[in-house]
Amino acid sequence: MNEADFIARLRTLPLHPGARGLVDDVAVLGGLVVTSDTLVEGVHFLPGDPAADVAWKLVATNLSDLAAKGAAVEGVMLNYPLRDADWDAAFLDGLATVLRAYDVALIGGDTVSLPAGAPRVLTVTAFGRDAAAPARSGARAGDGLWVTGTIGGAGAGLAIACAGAGDAALLARYRRPVPRLAEGRALAPLVHAMMDVSDGLLIDAARMAAASGVAVAIALDALPLPAGVADALAATTAGDDYELLFAAPPGFVPPVPATRVGGFAAGAGLTLTRDGAAVALPAQLGFQHGLR
Repeated sequence: MNEADFIARLRTLPLHPGARGLVDDVAVLGGLVVTSDTLVEGVHFLPGDPAADVAWKLVATNLSDLAAKGAAVEGVMLNYPLRDADWDAAFLDGLATVLRAYDVALIGGDTVSLPAGAPRVLTVTAFGRDAAAPARSGARAGDGLWVTGTIGGAGAGLAIACAGAGDAALLARYRRPVPRLAEGRALAPLVHAMMDVSDGLLIDAARMAAASGVAVAIALDALPLPAGVADALAATTAGDDYELLFAAPPGFVPPVPATRVGGFAAGAGLTLTRDGAAVALPAQLGFQHGLR
């Protein structure tokens, strides 16, 4: 069963009203926004990635979900599997660094033990407050599709990590993503829909369009690519960028640096263009668990 099928089955279960029908990345409970992300060794990070970087990425991916709702961070809970004393100590050093960098408090969590050689499974649950909390399902026909920052750097950074050498800035995009918390706070009250780009620009834009009941078109020649990345199509499917993807009305002037990369229209589905001509969709739009 792939990720989409599994979530579809979950939607048939009794759902809390704050779950937003399981079409968003967060739950909204009163004044709190709650999200939970898990990183699995060999899936979300390489076995050779430094433990301190893994700690950073684990927290940052959760904070990115809060950023997409315009939330102020309240704190995080950590579920951690003990396995190797040196790795555990380096992870804690990295955890201290990322918590202090974003002024985040640790609330609690759980520790367990792992058998030697078992892959690490790490989970953080993050809590935010004072959020405008735009859902991913609010895009409207006529809206523009915008993204902060650049797309494709993390995918290039993963390739560098696998190769063992390359551009340090791109490697950092993969290992130490930057959650766009300030940008999210500025954008959230103004936009119709917002989410972060975690699994790839194409698949995440398609998810926003499907949740909103509209079609979306993306112009590959409009994509903001970082230095060292030239393949726009590959950049749209690589994932791990953790930029903010949002729908905004015609004439919108973003209060933060952002690029209009497409737009929404009546209908359904995703289309790609380059220089105004249609481009065939790739076989996979981005990362999805359970696909082989």
